[in-house]
Amino acid sequence: MYIRKTTRKVKDKVYENYLLVESVMTPKGPRQRTICSLGHLKPRPRKEWLLLAQKVETALKGQLTFEEKEPEVEEIVEKAKAFESQEKRAEKDKDDDVISIHTDKVEMEKAREAGPVHVGYQFWEKLEMDEILKRAGFSEKVRLL
Repeated sequence: MYIRKTTRKVKDKVYENYLLVESVMTPKGPRQRTICSLGHLKPRPRKEWLLLAQKVETALKGQLTFEEKEPEVEEIVEKAKAFESQEKRAEKDKDDDVISIHTDKVEMEKAREAGPVHVGYQFWEKLEMDEILKRAGFSEKVRLL
C-alpha cells in the first residue's frame, strides 16, 4: 500500500487529493486499486507517507501494535472500511446469476450416508483386517460380508 497525491485544476483553483492505493496482480499484470480517498488533508510530509501507509495496512489486517493508536491512522482505517463496504454492496448488486431457493420445499430421494462407511473401510484397509481374518481361518465369502 502507498499514498498517491492527485491534483485537479478547476478553473483557476488547484485541488489536492490523497488516495490510499494498493497494488493488485491481475491476469493482465499488476494494477493499482484505490482503497479509499483520504480527502484534501495532507497526511504528513511526503517522506512519512510509506510509514503511514504501512500503519494503515497493518490496522486494516487487524494486527495489533505496541504503539499507541494514532487518531489519523484510525480515521483513515474507518474511511477505508466504509469504502470497502460500499464496494462490496455494489458487487452484490452486480450478481445477476444468483437464484433464490425455497429450502423448505427441497426434497431428497434415496439419500445415502457415505462418511461413516468410508471411514470404516479406510480403517479396515489400514489395519489389514482381511489378512487377519484370512489367517484366522475365515473363508473368502465370510470375509466379504
